[in-house]
Amino acid sequence: MPEVGYWAWRPPSKVNGLLARRIQIKKNGPGPMRILEKAIDGERLTPGEGLELLEHHDLTALGRAADAVTRRLHPESYRTYNIDRNINYTNICTAVCDFCAFYRPPGHDEGYLLPREELLEKISETVALGGDQILMQGGLHPELKIEWYEELLRDIKQHFPQLNVHGFSPPELHHFTKVSNISIHEVLSRLQQAGLGSLPGGGAEILVDRVRSEMTRGKVMTEDWLGVMRSWHELGGKSSATMMYGHIETLEERIEHLERIRQLQDETGGFTAFICWSFQPEHTEMSGIAPAGSYDYLRTQAVARLYLDNVPSIQSSWVTQGLKIGQLAMLYGANDMGSLMIEENVVAEAGTVHFLTLDQIRDAISELGFEPRQRNVFYELMELDHQQRAVEANREWVRQREQASSLVSLA
Repeated sequence: MPEVGYWAWRPPSKVNGLLARRIQIKKNGPGPMRILEKAIDGERLTPGEGLELLEHHDLTALGRAADAVTRRLHPESYRTYNIDRNINYTNICTAVCDFCAFYRPPGHDEGYLLPREELLEKISETVALGGDQILMQGGLHPELKIEWYEELLRDIKQHFPQLNVHGFSPPELHHFTKVSNISIHEVLSRLQQAGLGSLPGGGAEILVDRVRSEMTRGKVMTEDWLGVMRSWHELGGKSSATMMYGHIETLEERIEHLERIRQLQDETGGFTAFICWSFQPEHTEMSGIAPAGSYDYLRTQAVARLYLDNVPSIQSSWVTQGLKIGQLAMLYGANDMGSLMIEENVVAEAGTVHFLTLDQIRDAISELGFEPRQRNVFYELMELDHQQRAVEANREWVRQREQASSLVSLA
């Protein structure tokens, strides 16, 4: 009989004396089981072991191991969420990405540059609902120079000094260097001084040049994406890391992507979290690709948690997966339910629209036995009185939306 090892945990809402759930993994059994035990014990996985797990079909075993790692890294009795708004200041973009349904080329009738007054109004609404940050991204606009972005940030911080601007993906920032003919270090330094607080991990897709060159034209390759993040981290900044999978990449390339993230994190320690989501093909030039399902999502996130041993947090992607899979992801390696997302445009353009209220997000966490806590982009907990005011404000917001919807249906 093979030796059997046990990892046991007690649901955080329970007290001593109640039954603990036990997870059993064979230490000396088949290869994948040995790899899972290795990850649970905190040992680093090799790329070959990561690939073996992605090819492994026991989703339950992957989830149990990922959950074990999450609970080792996050033994606290709570799980977190955030309140922010995704503001796309422009959809005009010089890059041609076959996977993107949002962008419009320069000169297109549907191209826009958001008026400053409208942008500030969106922020005001976000703050009123308890949000402490905005996620601000756009296309690669051919005419906007660094001074325009500095003025934008200063204007935002003048009106909302308490707000964190989580803004500008690495492809945008690299594009700024070309438009303004300055280095990435200067771009980031100037934007940081103007009020940029943190960087989102957008535009990563798959950090393998073969994949990137086949899906996009006029956008950064792998080394430039990583270079932007490295420079930001060297300035003391924090950022998230992302992956969009389920298109033309191989499983080996998914692992290569994770390996590049892990290597940079070893070097800088600047990534706060990792988020993966599946490619949404509707209304894109790649609409012939069948969408990846929930199985692939949970498998990929679980392996990411096991592989990224130096990235503190994993965020669930309910925006692409919906409430139930987003909740289940909290047992497959995620310790954060993501954001309320008062506004989201890019994924919505690809035909995927999931809307959750703040109460639904909080209930999803509570049902798993955890206390729901609001956090900021740096994964610091918000004060409880702020959290409660946000809950009440969001309930009123939902009530008003429902009332307005009822009036429209009666008209």
